[in-house]
Amino acid sequence: MSIFQPDPSTFANLKASPKTIVITGGASGIGLATATLLSQLNPQHNLVLIDLNVPPPSFKHDPSRLLVQTCNITAWKNQRAAFEAAYAKFGRIDAVFVNAGIVEYQDQFFTDALDADGQLKEPDRRTLSVDLDAASATTKLAIHYLRKNKEGGQIVLTASLAGYIGSSSVGMPFYCAAKHGIVGLMRAVHRPCRAHHIALSLIAPGITTTPMITTTSILAPAAQGLEQQQAHEIFSKDLAARGVPVNKPETVAAAVCWLFNEGMAASGAGILVQADNCMDWEARLAKTRTQWMGEEMLELYKGGRKVSSLLWEGEGKRAKM
Repeated sequence: MSIFQPDPSTFANLKASPKTIVITGGASGIGLATATLLSQLNPQHNLVLIDLNVPPPSFKHDPSRLLVQTCNITAWKNQRAAFEAAYAKFGRIDAVFVNAGIVEYQDQFFTDALDADGQLKEPDRRTLSVDLDAASATTKLAIHYLRKNKEGGQIVLTASLAGYIGSSSVGMPFYCAAKHGIVGLMRAVHRPCRAHHIALSLIAPGITTTPMITTTSILAPAAQGLEQQQAHEIFSKDLAARGVPVNKPETVAAAVCWLFNEGMAASGAGILVQADNCMDWEARLAKTRTQWMGEEMLELYKGGRKVSSLLWEGEGKRAKM
């Protein structure tokens, strides 16, 4: 697929029939932009926003079709309860946007901070806990509830450009590792999901003007203490002056809704978003596999894939014993 810009006016499926859609990290940034777009596409959608915080007063949606669940998603019981509440209120769940995430604010590998006992302090792995562990839990819950539907549903994961290209220039090693994990999770699970009519895909945004980025002093010191919109504008202008491509949250939200609208056709897609342009990176990688893998290694890889069916077959036999 070539570069494209999703056009919400063409999202006929999302406009036509109301759906119940769960969004983690739905109170700000990309999650809030997605909730806003969904509300605009069809005010009859049931929206479930799971976040540590509540959405701002500027977010308007029919209160009878909105459920806000404030919780720490790193606790399985909290997420499970939030999904249970959503199912109890609306009777079904049709789509899930696995979006909540954080970044690293301090170096974890090249500083020698000490703990209270004067010993080398354990690294802060909260980024892995939120961005990979909690996201995996959300995906598990999403599959559980979507399997209750005869027609299945959709799941979109938030990865990152850093989930495909993690380098020392990017920094944030735990963030890069977590987002690589999200890419791996989608690749490993999207095919089994198809058997249940569940389309699993991901978005991989580059730098996007969200509170997660603009409130990080390392990245945007000039924006500290300002209103969110002002911070976003300063951040965007500063990076643009440096030649850095930046996304608007609304563009990433449009990519998410495009995936939801595509239904099963979006299964396995990995939408890269840079400078408000989109491309299915997974499709591009698949088409060029011979170039970056080499013919010999590609043939060996194809043979190695057979072991997965043997493992699952063995697991199935043990389960029946």
